Amino acid sequence: MEAASAALRGQEAERQERSSNMIRVFISSTFTDMSSERKALLDKAYPEVHAFCRSLGLVFEVVDLRWGIRNITSGDHEASQLFVDEIEACRRISVGPAFTALLGNRYGHRALPRLVPEKQFELLLSKLQKNPKGLKLLNQWFLKDNNADPPMYVLQPITAHFPHYSDLRPESGPQRDNNVVSWRFTETQLLQLLRTAATKAEADGDITAEQKQLFYRSVTEIEIDQGLRKEDGEPSALLFVRELPRQRVRDGPKRLAKFMDITADGLLDAEAQELLTGLKSRLYATSQKILNLHCVELSKGSIDPKRKEHAQYLESLCEQFVSQMKARISRAVESPAEEREDASCWVLEEVCLHAALSAERCAGMRGREGLLGKLCLAMWESTNAQHSPLVVHGASGMGKTALLCKLAQELRNVLDPRAVVVIRLLSACHPLSPDVDHVLRSVCFQICLACGLTPPPPLIANTHVELVKFFQNLLVKVSQQGSTLLIILDSLDQLSDEHHARRLHWLPADVPPNVHMVVSTDTGSQEFASLRLKLESSGSFFEVESLSADEGKQILDSSLRASQRTLTPEQSNAVLRSFQQTGSPLHLKLILAAAKRWTSFTPLTELCLGTDPQEMMSLLFLSLEEKHGKKLVGAALGYIALAREGLLEAELRDVLSLDDDVIGEVYRYSLPPNPSLIRLPPLLWARLRWDLGENLTESWVDGVAMLRLQNRQLSVAVSARYLAVEQRARRLAVLAEYFLGRWSNRLKPVALPALSLLLSDRKVPPQPLWFAPGLANVRKLQELPYHLLHAGQWEELRQEVIGSAEWLFCKSRVCGVASVIRDLDQCSQYMDCTETRLVRDVLLLIKPSLDFLDGHMDMCLFYTELLGRLLSLAPPFPAVIGRLCSQCEEWLLTCPEPVLVPKCSFLQPPGGALQHTLSAPQGGQSHAAGVLCLDVGEEAELLVAGLDDGVVITWSLADLQLTHTLLGHTAAVLSVKVIDSSVHCLSLAADGSLRGWSLLTGRQLFCIEEAVPIDSSPSSVHLHLSDDKHLVYVSTRTQVKAWQLDRAELLFSFSDTGSVILGVLEGAVFSLWDCDLVRISQPPDGTKTAESRLENSERGVTPVSCVTLPRRGKLFMVSKEGLLYQISRTGRQTVIEFPLVPSLLMVTEDERILLAACERTLHLFNVESESLDRFLDLQHDEAVLSACVSPDSRLLVSGAADQIIRVWSVTTGVLLDSLSGTDAPVSSLALSGGFIVSASTVASCVRLWSLKYDTRHKPKAHIPAGCCHATVTRDCDSVYYVRQEDQTEVVSWNNHTGQSTLELNRLAVPAEVCCLELAQHKRLLLCGLKTGTVLIYPLAMPQETLCIPPPESLPKVLCLAVGPQERRLAVAYEDAVCLFEITSRDSFPAVEGPLQKFTPSLLHAQVSSMALMADRRLVYGTGCGNVELHDFRSSSSSSLEPHCSKVTCVTAGNWGNHVLVGSEDAVQRLWALNPLALDHTMEYKGFVFEGVLSAAFSESDQFVFTGSQDRTVKVWDVASGNLLYVQYVYAPVMKMVTYRNGFVALSQQGFVIKEVFRCPEHVSLDYNPLRNVRAQYRVTSREKDQPGTETSMSNLQDYNPAQFNLGFMLKTKPSTSCHIL
Repeated sequence: MEAASAALRGQEAERQERSSNMIRVFISSTFTDMSSERKALLDKAYPEVHAFCRSLGLVFEVVDLRWGIRNITSGDHEASQLFVDEIEACRRISVGPAFTALLGNRYGHRALPRLVPEKQFELLLSKLQKNPKGLKLLNQWFLKDNNADPPMYVLQPITAHFPHYSDLRPESGPQRDNNVVSWRFTETQLLQLLRTAATKAEADGDITAEQKQLFYRSVTEIEIDQGLRKEDGEPSALLFVRELPRQRVRDGPKRLAKFMDITADGLLDAEAQELLTGLKSRLYATSQKILNLHCVELSKGSIDPKRKEHAQYLESLCEQFVSQMKARISRAVESPAEEREDASCWVLEEVCLHAALSAERCAGMRGREGLLGKLCLAMWESTNAQHSPLVVHGASGMGKTALLCKLAQELRNVLDPRAVVVIRLLSACHPLSPDVDHVLRSVCFQICLACGLTPPPPLIANTHVELVKFFQNLLVKVSQQGSTLLIILDSLDQLSDEHHARRLHWLPADVPPNVHMVVSTDTGSQEFASLRLKLESSGSFFEVESLSADEGKQILDSSLRASQRTLTPEQSNAVLRSFQQTGSPLHLKLILAAAKRWTSFTPLTELCLGTDPQEMMSLLFLSLEEKHGKKLVGAALGYIALAREGLLEAELRDVLSLDDDVIGEVYRYSLPPNPSLIRLPPLLWARLRWDLGENLTESWVDGVAMLRLQNRQLSVAVSARYLAVEQRARRLAVLAEYFLGRWSNRLKPVALPALSLLLSDRKVPPQPLWFAPGLANVRKLQELPYHLLHAGQWEELRQEVIGSAEWLFCKSRVCGVASVIRDLDQCSQYMDCTETRLVRDVLLLIKPSLDFLDGHMDMCLFYTELLGRLLSLAPPFPAVIGRLCSQCEEWLLTCPEPVLVPKCSFLQPPGGALQHTLSAPQGGQSHAAGVLCLDVGEEAELLVAGLDDGVVITWSLADLQLTHTLLGHTAAVLSVKVIDSSVHCLSLAADGSLRGWSLLTGRQLFCIEEAVPIDSSPSSVHLHLSDDKHLVYVSTRTQVKAWQLDRAELLFSFSDTGSVILGVLEGAVFSLWDCDLVRISQPPDGTKTAESRLENSERGVTPVSCVTLPRRGKLFMVSKEGLLYQISRTGRQTVIEFPLVPSLLMVTEDERILLAACERTLHLFNVESESLDRFLDLQHDEAVLSACVSPDSRLLVSGAADQIIRVWSVTTGVLLDSLSGTDAPVSSLALSGGFIVSASTVASCVRLWSLKYDTRHKPKAHIPAGCCHATVTRDCDSVYYVRQEDQTEVVSWNNHTGQSTLELNRLAVPAEVCCLELAQHKRLLLCGLKTGTVLIYPLAMPQETLCIPPPESLPKVLCLAVGPQERRLAVAYEDAVCLFEITSRDSFPAVEGPLQKFTPSLLHAQVSSMALMADRRLVYGTGCGNVELHDFRSSSSSSLEPHCSKVTCVTAGNWGNHVLVGSEDAVQRLWALNPLALDHTMEYKGFVFEGVLSAAFSESDQFVFTGSQDRTVKVWDVASGNLLYVQYVYAPVMKMVTYRNGFVALSQQGFVIKEVFRCPEHVSLDYNPLRNVRAQYRVTSREKDQPGTETSMSNLQDYNPAQFNLGFMLKTKPSTSCHIL
């Protein structure tokens, strides 16, 4: 724990052990004698182990460097060391077995050592003084390298003396054969000389026996010794030994040449056989636990898989390999590990990764002391004050990363031990650009865990706007703690531009005391320009300049010393001369990578020194191409550069094997060993990787080692050289095919120079989406969409990714829904595909729900969300949307668990005009703050909104991101105005203050107190600027104030006692005196410039609204008396009749049109004429609240209380479009470009609507949200509702067309509607009124109306209940409940009665809900929780068990056997009626909201559906009372009716919900209905054999793990751990 705590604080601690999810096994054998075994393992064993590892979430790799090549020694003698390094890599990487040896009857090649220490070699030479020819030969092939420390003798490449040895061209065949023979002879001579000298030296006691063995041991023995090296813990190796029991006489050396060691003259190598016998004896004695011994008799000198005994041997070998590998892997995976919480686990892993990278980067750092000192001084000086972040900038490759790593290292040594150092090297995950949300999330978690603060909850951590605010607030909290915090963010220019992060809106312009932030970026980057605009102080910027010659020399010497290398003076001077041309650390690093391979005898003419980093990279590529082949080098580097997150080595070998160009180059001059199985020989890649050295890095991601290019500059160089347009497309296609699994278990055609077109197996693994239940193919999810898109395989992209519901779910579950959205965003950039954008939008809508569950969602939830939003779009978009819906529905209908299947779209659909919803951060308020005002800055494309909690929010319309949250006001913001070309803005609030803000930095520029009276309302204050924009005026009904903007200096304050201020025009104040005299005064002294008595003002004038027209020099005033006055600055006036009392009065920007809104009509007047001709009356369904007109006065947009935005043609008055989906009255509107900006005083978001969109995906309109009364027909066709604002009108709504029904558009009622009910079969709409009247509308005859007159006391109708067969109607009044009979006369409905009535007990509250049975029994509940059963037949009543709060729902079953009673609390009860008994008490505890609002039984009464205040629909089993399913529907469900084995419902958002319930016969015992919500429930049921008693169910825990004891919970405050989505 201490080590983890130190790591989280950024202190240097012991490096955390890396967790690996890889099994990498090195296969050791000789070239020829075990080829049959290696082939059998490749065909049978490896695929099985590979699949087994995948099922455990592990990656399985086999490293068999001898596969696919003949026994040819590499000309550079590096193979032996390469094999040993590969074994070490396998042991380091593999979490389980890492080595397998296949040992037969060959001892293997005994190679010359490539390096011999100086002293040892010269000692050996001294033993050969009597052999001058031998000395000459040794000195000819071994040259002394003084650049090694200590010096070494180096074996020269074979081609140094035999130039055609590696020349495979046909025309060089004779020379090559001659060179090969000559080398074999020379190698034998050299070995004999060294062995002779070593034997003499050992005899003389000059060397040890182990040192002598250097010249005797085979490569195979060296590998086995390395692979079987003992370590603590489980053995990590397998050993297979094959013995030949006897050798026939006729099986001579030539026949056994593949299986035994043969000398150059064709005889059996007795020395090798003796060494092999010794090796086997040692293994038999020491490796019994891992030994697998087989005895096989050869057939005709070979292993023939067609022979039965040989086939059995190979089968046994494979079975042993598979079983033992599985056992070892299982034990390794099951080994206990220290358990940590999920959050701290991944955070600690990331912290340690960046800490390790930081230590590595600054290890060779030299110089820069001056710049480091300046940075430390700047941080020390700003410790106790608010300050700006520090910016380190410079050209690419100048060492900014190393400088920041060194800064972190230095500061750790001087800061307080409790200080927290956070460092993130954003280029570390190259080539993938990190997204800002991940960076901020990990930084916040590290700070919180290190400082003991609460980390961000999932909803905040996964929401960009909330996360940015949390981060900035977190810095303040840490500062207030007094803790020191240092945050280093390197390479901001490497961020992805998701959320337009490169504009750095997320980066605070000011950092609080005790907190330091240092960032770096390239000087020429967009990020640097953004920082220059954001940070005003030039002292915050520090440039990293070129290194001096002395600093370069220090780095050179230090790096060589660490590598135990040196350079000759000439080489060193050449290095420094080349470096001084740029002074770039990257340039020097590339030179050093090459220089470490130079020997002291390397001629200066062969030194590869470029004049800059780019030339050095080109020289590197050229040398690699000469040695390994251009196509292999280009393909390997190109694939690594193209991979989205790098490639595994096994993946790279597979992909190279699928590349026909690479295969063609490899087998250009030779045939593949097996034409039916063609792959890249692994040794070729291993040699290339060896030579790439530090230019290739191993990056660990989720326990897997990925290959990536070392830096961005190298990636750019690779792309320029090897990824031209055609090459890029071809390689992307190969990657796409690989991750699709197209060539798995299939033959791929290939054309080789020596063969005609043939089909061959490339042995690449399959790529399923799931490896095992719950275990996804993460690599496929990460890579496939990118490669399909950029390879232009768009149709497959639609089929495999965009149009695959399983893919969308899988990647959302494993990688997060944000990653799927990023994929679809990229697709939309290249593909003009409407369906792709719609799928992306639907995932954006689902994202908050999935974020809340923190990724713990199941397929049911995901598929129902997709169906609930996309079903209406399936017909117009069948290719992708229709396919998705079919997949979802098919899966849901076969789901093995209970599930609700949507039959219509009832959640907010994607598409339509609504493009974006800009949400303000909540900041922990208990309610969302409404938007009172907004303004748009067109020049900078900025949107400013003022909220009723005093916050001013700014968004960028260019990238739709929150830019600033401006805090300062303590009361509602009344007005905002963008000024100075969108650089600044003004805000006026009800706290009386006027504030100026910089929109670039988010800083407050000035604050003017008492600008307006405290608690002013938006309509009573006016804020406007003078024509020259230098003055700002604030006017109320009693005073006018003006300030000089640049100095925030008050110029005047004007008020006249007894007058009413009408407005300010060109600096002149218009005021009304004595109700009929208009005076025009000139501040500041109040000089009267004009005065005019109003016409027709004998009884006085009461002003209602005023508006100024600066261009025309006029003021319009509308009076309560029905007149409009036009008053000029000279006092001239014109008066016309204006019989309106407008709630909204405004003029267009060109002052040609006057808009006046009066109730439901928006009137337009022509200002050009003195008489103000009215030329348009635009009718709305509810009161008009807002309007705006386009600059060309052709379009008008209006917003109304019915939550609809309407777009009108000003020219014709035609309604061009209606936009629904605001879910709140539209109180503010603006036009910006091609967008409408809307806001509401009751919502904390601003919505952007496109004026140009594809009407095919326009969402169908629904009834307004928040209706107080509504009901829906069972066929889902019609909805009848009463608006909250006006309860004297019932609206009929056609759900299919999304508009009011023409025949029954609006039903006017004489009084307020109190309740609404529908007789489904008889199609009667019943309305209970406040006056006691019940109106009945036959829907088949909309012109007719039936009426049940009120009782004499005119009591209010409380609720209505229609019987099951719709024969009777119960009406609950305030003082009685009456029973009526519904009949018909001459086919016309009629109501008889009241047949009976009763008066509820005066001790109870009024009836709140009731249900009428077919047998005239009535169950009703009251406002205080009482529940009664009244039998009209016997006029008797009985009390049922009461509830603790108001009864909100009483619903009877369709067969009259059950009734459900629900209340505002967490309890609902299911009663049996025949006989009367309480069957079940169901208690459900969710987040905050409780209570059942509506319910419906299935047709068979097997299930009951409830709609709750917690915005869920629940399904309960009537027989057992068990909770079967919970579905979140985003709004409370206020009405439900039975629909087959499901229901039709109406949500408070206005959506009609139609679903069927599917429940299998047998439900799994461990099924949990609460897995997608955070809640708990309990069911208490009666014992069936004792009808009158009731006990808690004892067997429910066996049925459902989600049940619990609510006894304590219901009496106390809800626990924060009990949440429901």
